[in-house]
Amino acid sequence: MYIIVPMWPEGIPDSGPVEEILYFQTQTMKMMYTIIGDTLRDCGLLHLKPTDYLNFYCLGARETMKPGEPGPSKPPDAKSKQREAQKNRRTMIYVHSKGMVVDDEYVIIGSANINQRSMDGSRDTEIAMGGYQPHHTWARKNMVHPRGQVFGYRMSLWAEHLGCLQPTFEAPESLACVRTVNDMAERNWQQYVAPEVTDMRGHLIRYPLKIEDDGTVNNLPGYDTFPDVGGKIMGCNHPELPDDLTS
Repeated sequence: MYIIVPMWPEGIPDSGPVEEILYFQTQTMKMMYTIIGDTLRDCGLLHLKPTDYLNFYCLGARETMKPGEPGPSKPPDAKSKQREAQKNRRTMIYVHSKGMVVDDEYVIIGSANINQRSMDGSRDTEIAMGGYQPHHTWARKNMVHPRGQVFGYRMSLWAEHLGCLQPTFEAPESLACVRTVNDMAERNWQQYVAPEVTDMRGHLIRYPLKIEDDGTVNNLPGYDTFPDVGGKIMGCNHPELPDDLTS
């Protein structure tokens, strides 16, 4: 599974509601990685890692200032977080799209979050559509990888986010592919946080958490908070906030 989420939810990253959402997001990640880590140990597959099966990413951009590019018409305060982000030419790309591609066979796209709140039918008013091509399924192709429009759509997304296409991308279920994507996402993260500002070719970044081989989720060394803007990456539980506000 390749899952893209916003670097932080909509709002101020070090505010109580956003840190609460990040806290529960991290708890969900911990639960998922624990299940995978336990299963690998139970099956004796100690040579494999949870990140061979499940990974979280976010999107970010960084680019040098081009000749003749005008600066902000009204620069923020010199000591503000906004000014720090502008100085470092670093910004997240907010992910608001809701979509899922399954096995290059089925796609769901819409405004509905893929969770109980949006899919239940009694809370949020949402919409989503699902689609597939009957002649481009694993069963119809006798378990040969389907190469229909869903496959093409997924490949176009990967080309956009990774800045290139490689033959290994055609088999996203393979260890070779997931490890290639993770290597690229790690390099993009290093470029995103480097002292020197350089133009990023791709925008897919590893979500800034460290996943241990046993499935334990920790902060990346040196990165308890988001670059420039603050806010705890693993979030913080604020008991004074009602659960309905952040669920």
